Amino acid sequence: MKIKYLLMAAVVALMTACGTASKVPLTGRTHRISVSDAQLLSLSNQEYTKFMASAKRSTDAKNTAMVQRVGRNLANAVETYLRNNGYASEINNFKWEFNLVQDKQANAFCMPGGKIVVYEGLLPYTQNEASLAIVLGHEIAHAVAKHSAEQLTKQMNQQMGTNILGTVLNSTVGSGVGDIASQVAGGYFSFRNLKYSRDNESEADYMGLIFAAMAGYDPANAVTFWQRMASGSSSNRAEVLSDHPSDARRIENIKRWLPEAEKYYHGSTAGRVSAAGTIQTTKTIHIGGSSSSKRSGRRR
Repeated sequence: MKIKYLLMAAVVALMTACGTASKVPLTGRTHRISVSDAQLLSLSNQEYTKFMASAKRSTDAKNTAMVQRVGRNLANAVETYLRNNGYASEINNFKWEFNLVQDKQANAFCMPGGKIVVYEGLLPYTQNEASLAIVLGHEIAHAVAKHSAEQLTKQMNQQMGTNILGTVLNSTVGSGVGDIASQVAGGYFSFRNLKYSRDNESEADYMGLIFAAMAGYDPANAVTFWQRMASGSSSNRAEVLSDHPSDARRIENIKRWLPEAEKYYHGSTAGRVSAAGTIQTTKTIHIGGSSSSKRSGRRR
């Protein structure tokens, strides 16, 4: 039995060592990524091109202009923050595009590199530009935090780990044992990734709230937006079985984060974040049940 534990320890150590460590802007959380920016952006552009080739762009000129206006205000604020807080090199990874498409789903997504798509079905829930900014801020946060690269890295490491474990156990314990172990490990990883994904969603909620405030949109709109989303939700899945936090959990978190977000909010005019210097303070935030040290930039 000792050899099995040693093998498991070796697999875990190998998976942990893979990737380059870096910190997520705003939250300061350390993550490891083994996918290069060039690789990720190439994959992202391919998928985005395929999606837009089959999607129907909205014919509503007013709403399309609103999505693009709010998106650009947020992008300007985010780039200013990155430039002023030691992440200037990351700006080169973003080629922002903001699209509104004909689809009744209440949904939106952001591809790595800043390709953002909003579905028309979301607008009855946003109802105003400030609430739309909450959604777009959340989607932009996924790109800024490199959640896609993080997920891909984790999947690659897990696949490598289960393959090695299965091969070694087949040769040391007996034919077929390693295959069963790989299947069990794969199932465990799949379930664990649901929680991992929820943590990413919560991190994007927090960052998106701050980004919206930086761009001049009142972050308090996040509460009423998610209340509207909750009232229109037909999902009754338990949070532990979902890759997103429950609406109730989201609202609870947002209320807890609002005092911090309000520090970044300086009125209702969008795009007011300037290139002025920042005052660095150290905060502790809690996302997904864990805490991380954060350096927050506030305007003088």
